[in-house]
Amino acid sequence: MSRNIGLFYNVAKNKKGFSEVLKEIQEYLSSKYATMIANNPAEQKQQITAFIAKYLTDYRLGVEGMDGEELVERLYTEMAEFSFLTQYLFATNIEEININSWKDVKITYSDGRVLPSTEKFSSPEHAVDVVRRLLHKSGMILDNSQPGVVGHLSNKIRITVLGNPITDADKGVAASIRIVNPQKLRRNDFIKNNTATAQMLDFLSTCLRYGLSMCVTGSTGSGKTTLMSWLLSTVPDEKRIFTIENGCREFDLVKEDERGNVINNVVHTVTRYSEDPKQNIDQEKLLEYALTCNPDVICVGEMKSAEAFAAQEAARTGHAVITTTHANSCTATYHRMVTLCTQKYDINDKTLYNLVTEAFPLVMFIKKLEDNSRKVMEITECEICEDGTRKIHTLFRYHITENTVVDGKVQIKGKYQKVGNISQSLQKRLLENGMPVSLLEKITEGADVA
Repeated sequence: MSRNIGLFYNVAKNKKGFSEVLKEIQEYLSSKYATMIANNPAEQKQQITAFIAKYLTDYRLGVEGMDGEELVERLYTEMAEFSFLTQYLFATNIEEININSWKDVKITYSDGRVLPSTEKFSSPEHAVDVVRRLLHKSGMILDNSQPGVVGHLSNKIRITVLGNPITDADKGVAASIRIVNPQKLRRNDFIKNNTATAQMLDFLSTCLRYGLSMCVTGSTGSGKTTLMSWLLSTVPDEKRIFTIENGCREFDLVKEDERGNVINNVVHTVTRYSEDPKQNIDQEKLLEYALTCNPDVICVGEMKSAEAFAAQEAARTGHAVITTTHANSCTATYHRMVTLCTQKYDINDKTLYNLVTEAFPLVMFIKKLEDNSRKVMEITECEICEDGTRKIHTLFRYHITENTVVDGKVQIKGKYQKVGNISQSLQKRLLENGMPVSLLEKITEGADVA
């Protein structure tokens, strides 16, 4: 196809606007090949693009500024995929697509840059049409009766859409499309990006390996899921991991050898919403299932409702539980957990605070700073004293030494410090869980008290 379109396109005499050519192609294909397009356009891409190329060459059609292959690809994505959004949806260096209006689309890259898209929709109606196409793939509908939609397009892609009358009709649509963990970061990536030190990462992975429950906290987009995914990937292959996610699956922890044999021990689960309570499977229900599946590590993708109570119950029964939640600091994380637990049971705050601090002795707070870098700002332990009181103390922290603005860009300087060691009671628990003494000595050495 590419050879043919390149050969004939050079003599294309009938130059038109892209929208005119698109309309002609749509009418041509819908009248002759509608069934093929409706079935599964992804599988039929080669045939569809061949028919597009044939029509362009037969009628010597062209668009100023586009070569033949570029025009064919653009027509295909406009008709069978998601217009110019397609290139961003399936890129590996994109974290978020924010549609503010039909002519204002901002792209957030993995390195923190936020740039306008190189293209825009042709009209408010065009924006609505493309977004509806996206939603349709996952069975979601955007119309006047349902102008706000929150859901998932596929594994790893979350979407929130606001249409008319929530937004102005002349803006078309507003949407936030978040692509979760497009790249699997490794230990060296976190070190290279200065997200954490090697000592911090080894400390966290070792504690999870030997049964300590922990919570990763921070705001949306701070990197919680990415960090938790790496931590889970460090769990030894013989340990059984049970993951629980809400709405769509973001983790992919299954490891295979070169012959396709699974070499680790992982169960991935995801919630299923239903208006029928008997058919509804939420995170709390999946936690009940998890406890009967002999897990070594349970991952609750995010605590944001009543499942927080079940998660802390699981952690207090001896299972290693790792989860995330939204909070502004390590200390605030426990108060956030208390608030979530009250959605399930009417228990006084002091009792719940004692429960969640026992359940999750370790908390790490990760933040996206103004210079778009991500840092593990603090790792804390909540120590339970002999008299039952709680004492939160910092183990590691990122200390900001300087904030400056250079050429209009914020620059942040700082350094990581090891502030203290885990308590004797937590060290005892690690030894009881099988940690070698030599390894315990390694992770408790070198406190750098500021």
